Amino acid sequence: MVRVGIAGIGFMGMIHYLAYQRVRGIRVDAIYSTSAKKRAGDWRGIQGNFGPPGRKMDLSDVRTYGRLEQLLDDPKIDLVDVTLPPYLHASTTISALKAGKHVFCEKPIALQTSDAQRMVRAATQSRRQLMIGHVLPFFPEYAWARRVIESGKYGKLLGGSFRRVISDPAWLKDYWNVKRVGGPMLDLHVHDAHFIRLLFGMPQAVSTQGRMRGATPEFWQSSFRFANPKVFVSATSGTVAQQGRPFTHGFEIFLEKATVCFDFAVVKDQASYLCRPTLFGPNGRVTHPKLGDGDPLNAFQTQLSEVARSVRTSRPSAILAGDLARDAVQLCHAQTKSLRTQRLVKLT
Repeated sequence: MVRVGIAGIGFMGMIHYLAYQRVRGIRVDAIYSTSAKKRAGDWRGIQGNFGPPGRKMDLSDVRTYGRLEQLLDDPKIDLVDVTLPPYLHASTTISALKAGKHVFCEKPIALQTSDAQRMVRAATQSRRQLMIGHVLPFFPEYAWARRVIESGKYGKLLGGSFRRVISDPAWLKDYWNVKRVGGPMLDLHVHDAHFIRLLFGMPQAVSTQGRMRGATPEFWQSSFRFANPKVFVSATSGTVAQQGRPFTHGFEIFLEKATVCFDFAVVKDQASYLCRPTLFGPNGRVTHPKLGDGDPLNAFQTQLSEVARSVRTSRPSAILAGDLARDAVQLCHAQTKSLRTQRLVKLT
């Protein structure tokens, strides 16, 4: 049994707590929160853009700590799940690794590439696993696309376009603060930056156009260049001021013998596919995969099953690896630099 201590009880801490209940071989033994109310199990003030609302939790079988050091000193904890604000990811993760714990840290791995590298190095030095919570590859549409690509049935990857746009999340404190959260580039687009890195490898250069809000990208489109000039990847992301469409994402991925795509949006309170997951194959063949009931907690359950497997078997996850998450942050900063300077930015 893998015993987990969750550091930070906000929206993602709650989502992780709920998802752990569905996974065999891993359980939450302890939590750390500076809020006495949350340590007492009153999570009714927690809100997010998907999943269930916060509620009262029975924490009678969970040890609760008001100081991080208490959690890190707990000898019964095998893995620390870091769901604190992004600016605390690096310091908390490195402290947990030095305390001999494995770490599963929410994305982004850190706000700066240098801090992400320090985290990766600390994991190597401590001989503990560092996994980063990039859940997107576990969402059914993205997991399906990976299966199609990895099957080799439709030939090599030729490129793709990715989209992730939200209404300005004015209800989120510090969202536009580059030193605490990082804005839509590091909170939102980092999902697709990681997925692009996972599928295509590291680009050689990036070119970005769009608009800034102060020091933070607000809305943009990026083109990624690879060593193979036949591979072309683009991504559109950011926020819009209008609140009628709080979330949309999708992709169109091109292979030699097929194209896979989907488009999803929440309009008002209604979530639906604008284009359901579709594979356009040879000879005009069109197919639609069956991808489950749409419960977003399923992806987190699958992700945490991967975390449990990695710790139990000592075989690191290829998807949740710290170096991939570090590269995603580097890609985000390169896009920001390109947008700010209006120049091509080289990565290698």
